[in-house]
Amino acid sequence: MVDFSLKGKVALITGASYGIGFAIAKGMAGAGATIVFNDIKQELVDKGIAAYKEAGIEAHGYVCDVTNEEAVGEFVKKVTEEVGHINILVNNAGIIMRIPMLDMTAAQFRKVIDIDLNGPFIMAKAVIPDMIEQGGGKIINICSMMSELGRETVSAYAAAKGGLKMLTRNIASEYGKYNIQCNGIGPGYIATPQTAPLRELQPDGSRHPFDQFIIAKTPAERWGEAEDLAGPAVFLASPASDFVNGHILYVDGGILAYIGKQPGNE
Repeated sequence: MVDFSLKGKVALITGASYGIGFAIAKGMAGAGATIVFNDIKQELVDKGIAAYKEAGIEAHGYVCDVTNEEAVGEFVKKVTEEVGHINILVNNAGIIMRIPMLDMTAAQFRKVIDIDLNGPFIMAKAVIPDMIEQGGGKIINICSMMSELGRETVSAYAAAKGGLKMLTRNIASEYGKYNIQCNGIGPGYIATPQTAPLRELQPDGSRHPFDQFIIAKTPAERWGEAEDLAGPAVFLASPASDFVNGHILYVDGGILAYIGKQPGNE
């Protein structure tokens, strides 16, 4: 029998006060996991706790900057003492700066790399020793289609997410012998409050140009929902994926498989 249960497991999802991380956490809670999350400010943690409570989930929220190695070490120690051993880590916290490469400063580039790539490295490094001691664990890195593709204005983000893909494979390579599976999820274009303006109908009733672009590039002909990521995340966190390691699961409606419509053949 295939086992998708997360009962008795502690799942730490970084930056999961809202959005994709929140949806993944809800899915894992539904599969039986105890949810722990962090965010950069107490205000965001409080909002997250309220959102989880409204969803009927008793989540444990902490303030922690994933780029601060010392703070992360203390955070992981505190979670282990107060909640339990971390069995599942989801590296979800991240940022994007949409700035043309020639306009981007080195400091801005470093900030994106620090949060989107160094953060997952620091978090994984903090939980792996205890996972080894406990006999195994699951690490899920939230990658991106930009782990495979380039696009205007996202040089730092693409560099970070490309690096995260390879960090995922390297963690799998180094620690697979300890029954640790490290995989990635690459979301496609997801409908969130932040992207809502790009999906609003124009005054003439037509789609927004960017909305048209995404629909034309996606075989599913729709944006993804944050909930679309919950099932893949539960799979990668559960015993059902115990022989899946170093894999990036793209949840993109088929974008990466599709060359796009022929002009004039819409």
